[in-house]
Amino acid sequence: MKRSIIKYFLSSVLVAASFACHKLEVPVTTELTTDTYPQDSASFITASGPVYVVLRGNYGVEWQMQNSLSTDETIMPARGGNWYDGGQNVQMHYHTWTRDNGYVNGNWTWLSTIIGVTNQTLDILGTTETDGATKSRHLAEIKMIRALAYFWMMDNYGRVPLDTVAGDYTPHENVDRSVTFNWIEKEITNALPYLSRATGTSTYGRANKFMAFSLLAKLYLNAEYYTGTQRYNDAIIACDSVINSNLYTLASSGSYLDMFKYNNGPATPEFIFAVPYDPNFSNGSWPFRGVNIHSRYDVPRSMGNVAAGAGYNYFSIPFVPGAPRSTIPSYYAYFYDDNDVRNGQWLHGKQYKQDGTPITITTTYAGYDAITYAGNTASYTYQLDLTPDVVLRQSTDLFDCGNDEVAWNMGYRNIKFYPDATSANRNQNNDIPVFRYADILMMKAEAIQRGGSATNGASALSLVNQVRAQRTTSAAWTNITLDSIYNERTREFAMEAWHRNDMIRFGKFENSWGFKTDADVNHRIFPIPTNAIKLNPNLTQNPGY
Repeated sequence: MKRSIIKYFLSSVLVAASFACHKLEVPVTTELTTDTYPQDSASFITASGPVYVVLRGNYGVEWQMQNSLSTDETIMPARGGNWYDGGQNVQMHYHTWTRDNGYVNGNWTWLSTIIGVTNQTLDILGTTETDGATKSRHLAEIKMIRALAYFWMMDNYGRVPLDTVAGDYTPHENVDRSVTFNWIEKEITNALPYLSRATGTSTYGRANKFMAFSLLAKLYLNAEYYTGTQRYNDAIIACDSVINSNLYTLASSGSYLDMFKYNNGPATPEFIFAVPYDPNFSNGSWPFRGVNIHSRYDVPRSMGNVAAGAGYNYFSIPFVPGAPRSTIPSYYAYFYDDNDVRNGQWLHGKQYKQDGTPITITTTYAGYDAITYAGNTASYTYQLDLTPDVVLRQSTDLFDCGNDEVAWNMGYRNIKFYPDATSANRNQNNDIPVFRYADILMMKAEAIQRGGSATNGASALSLVNQVRAQRTTSAAWTNITLDSIYNERTREFAMEAWHRNDMIRFGKFENSWGFKTDADVNHRIFPIPTNAIKLNPNLTQNPGY
């Protein structure tokens, strides 16, 4: 049966842009059918484009927010009402999110859309006349994106519905995590024989064999939490499949931060799988977003392009950054080693130009501190000083620090994903990694420390020291514990959307930090959104919601 590829492209775009405000009317002047297209690897890559468009959607902002603001890694209070956003940010911090929280609803919709688009893509491309290794490889790649979406969904929402057939509109019930776990495991193991071993430009941003092994390792490392049965030896085997390939290396100590800059990409030796962003092909609106969360939310406002020449454009960026997000002192305390290159991802204390002269800001007394100097319009110049504590000095109930320089300078900022001065707006060119080689080494170390069998002469201690040797000139460790592995992961993977997953696995998600005291274990997963249950009344809400 011939199927229309052109019609598929249009329907996929409409699925991916289901939140758009305008109706698209595009005349079809030609039509490709499955008996003529795709026929080679390049055309299969083009035909699978909608999958990667929707994958890029929330990953750069909302996904990072949900998995970071819900931890001790970041906090995003309001400033004079700005960034309150209906309370979605304060809810993330206090663990008081509801089924109507913007991030909770948006990320469920995003992941469901990835699954829907991949189902449709597999259905269409599976009927093409082309057979053989090329077709099998590209179908396997698409299945890995769907498996990744289900892994993220299971991790964040617990019991989810398994919808794997395009056009099946049956309202499925959500299934136990163990069922989803087993399905993901089978999808990966079935796809592995067909996936490419190639790395670099030819497979960058798409799933190769080692992306699949990385996802499998992450699945097995969390198996005890997901299913009640530990799979640490299987996690080690999956990690060894990446390590023994000898295709990936750790970034050297001098290039750690370079991995995350705006010119990163296929040549980055640690990136096993990353989501590419390009401001020239992204307009910043959902789902074609190219926004880099860090340049928009973390760069101090006074260090960007400020109107009327006030401030100092330290980053030479042509836009005013938002800067509401920072870390808290207890998280920054993990970065205590003065010899560690990872400290360079933080802005803290008094700020200086690259030539060493102080960065000074000219405002008014009231503009600097509206509480102490209310109504004082006399000119005031001060050296920019980022302070460690976030103080809700305007309103505790509204999670508000105030709207003056004192408030905007609260909290140490992360610039791991350094902004691009050539970008005309907040869209950025930094690709964001999902799996890095350092994570493979750290996962293997953790699996061994938790009772898995050491292989290839590598111990948990030697594996962690292998990573640390490229991050600090301090002496190698002589002993190791699970807590020290957790601390090292906290330093290594800051702002990469894995900290919530780590906190839960290490039993730290119910701890108190910042203003948060909640210890309800039900909050290890998020609620099923109201809209999802309206669309599918067979879904059962998670406990505690």
